[in-house]
Amino acid sequence: MPRSQPAPLADPASAPGARRARRKEARPGELIDAALALFVEKGFAATRVEEVAARAGVSKGTLFLYFPSKEDLFKAVVRETLAGRFTEWNAEFDVFEGDSVALVQYAMRSWWERIGMTPASGITKLVMSEAGTFPEIASFYQQEVINPGLDLVRRILQRGVDRGEFRPLDLDHAVYSLIAPMIFLLMWKHSMAPCCPSSQQLDPVTFIDTQVDLILHGMLKPSTPRR
Repeated sequence: MPRSQPAPLADPASAPGARRARRKEARPGELIDAALALFVEKGFAATRVEEVAARAGVSKGTLFLYFPSKEDLFKAVVRETLAGRFTEWNAEFDVFEGDSVALVQYAMRSWWERIGMTPASGITKLVMSEAGTFPEIASFYQQEVINPGLDLVRRILQRGVDRGEFRPLDLDHAVYSLIAPMIFLLMWKHSMAPCCPSSQQLDPVTFIDTQVDLILHGMLKPSTPRR
């Protein structure tokens, strides 16, 4: 008579307690993902916390355990998807070995890859649309995203000036030369792009490269005397 095989040991990770713990750990991220999708789709004012909880598969009470208010939830979304990027970008620029022209192009392309191509690209339009109604949201976005972004772009341009690669610039205003095309691209993506025929669609990478070329070289031919 064959000897009976011992029962396989239970996988600790599959135990009910472990599943509950794993589920609990996942909840903040799932709530942030659900909130981001709804904020971009409906706006801040129209998004209800009940909808966020339902999309994340939890109760409203569970959502409030992690985020006491809708504003707190929005702040978590911004910190997770946008503000948190500046630490990694600053670290990358610390060790960037190319010239400042290459750094400008890298910065704008990486911004598109890490922000523009993601659902977080819709947050800028949301803030610009609802800033007048929710000034506290606009102020938070200014502190967490706009100010660090301006500082980062200023740092890039200052590097070029210090290395003699760029002429002296009014950096307080020059920073917007790099930021404005990015804002346009976001607004276009989340407003006109879905409505335009394919013949009028923008290729984001080509647009960015063209903007870099215009910013760095202008529109005049090198031989054209300046007036």
